[in-house]
Amino acid sequence: MVRTMRKVRVGDVVRTNQDKTAIVEMIWKQRHRLYRKQVRRVARFYVHDPENQCRLGDTVRIEETRPISKNKHWRLIEILERKQVAEVRPIDLETDVAPEITQPRILAAEARAEAAAEADGDELATQEDSPQNSIEEEPEAEAEPVDDEPAALEEVEDADSAVAAEDDPAAEEEPTAVEEETGEDQEAAEAGEDTDGDAPDKQEEEK
Repeated sequence: MVRTMRKVRVGDVVRTNQDKTAIVEMIWKQRHRLYRKQVRRVARFYVHDPENQCRLGDTVRIEETRPISKNKHWRLIEILERKQVAEVRPIDLETDVAPEITQPRILAAEARAEAAAEADGDELATQEDSPQNSIEEEPEAEAEPVDDEPAALEEVEDADSAVAAEDDPAAEEEPTAVEEETGEDQEAAEAGEDTDGDAPDKQEEEK
């Protein structure tokens, strides 16, 4: 193929994991034929980079060439723009950050932890003071006077009998009447015995 007829593209490097190979992405917009709407189009090219010059984010110019491998038929022409990427790990970034920036974050995290702990304590307190616990304690309070019910009933009965005795004077006189009746019965019984004892004597005299 004549070099003047080869395609040339400009794109950004998105991957450099493979050896001597870089993936270049080109993005452009195209109007849809039916809906007449701008559509975003993306194309990716496998580019031959024998010296591994490409870095992530670089803007490069590539040119079409003979097939070098199954997917790679583009080669790197030049690097148009370098992207400054810090070659440090995230851990190094965290350690290098000034304490004026990290201190407020640490204080905010501690404040959130304290608020969460206080919320948990309040929930436990509300659970202890909930009506369910008070309902469970009620039977214990009622169980104490249950044992004293017979004594209380006896006291009430004694009080009722005393009040009835004070109100009804006839009730006090009844025992005396009964005693009088029992005394008369005893006298009659004694008289009967005497008559029975005297009866045989009288019969013998008559004979």
